[in-house]
Amino acid sequence: MSKTALITGASQGIGAAIAVRLAKAGMNIAINCYNQQLADTDGVQVAAQCEAFGVKAKCYVADVSKFDLCQQMVKAVVEDFGSLDVLVNNAGITKDGLLPRMSEDQFDAVINVNLKSVFNMMRHASGVMIRQRSGRIINVSSVVGLYGNPGQANYSASKAGIIGMTKTAAKELGARNITVNAVAPGFIHSKMTDVLPDKVKETMLGAVALKRFGEPEDIANAVAFLASDDASYISGQVLEIDGCISM
Repeated sequence: MSKTALITGASQGIGAAIAVRLAKAGMNIAINCYNQQLADTDGVQVAAQCEAFGVKAKCYVADVSKFDLCQQMVKAVVEDFGSLDVLVNNAGITKDGLLPRMSEDQFDAVINVNLKSVFNMMRHASGVMIRQRSGRIINVSSVVGLYGNPGQANYSASKAGIIGMTKTAAKELGARNITVNAVAPGFIHSKMTDVLPDKVKETMLGAVALKRFGEPEDIANAVAFLASDDASYISGQVLEIDGCISM
């Protein structure tokens, strides 16, 4: 039976690239979208790209910051596909601002979507994987969670929290043949970086040894490796994918 991967925030960007890459590896794909509009537009397109590799793909609408909605989605994926073998926690938002002026709402929103969602999803998916006595969990953190970044106290905290949770979950779940790892992307081409002024892009690239932005596929390739049998003895690790960045 083919393995099944569930990717949160998979309608666009890095999440979409991960979904397509895992489909290329022969996995059935569960595409999480924040709302029905995304599912009916971008999500459908990602599903079609995945299905082109001969696998099954389906969109699931859920706000992953909500505990009960994550539980319902995991249950639905298992009912539809028969298993849940790979979980990729990718969903995330930014609400930037300098710490002295950051609102409570800005902080709470980022923590809930970026960090609490990872707890929600691992909490529900791990039960399935424990019963299967196998599983792969890959959490998308950020180099900002390792090094910090001005104007992103909330985002940095959420991504650093993912790293701590990854290492703890790896220790708790390892005896059940479940690996838990994180990837920490650096500056990746996205809608967010595309609209930045050229001067800002030059400054960002100045910190990267390879002198170019990464692509979503660079992250997807690393996730595919960590989800594969080739990575069966790798757990509790944080893989920086940043072109050798200095911060």
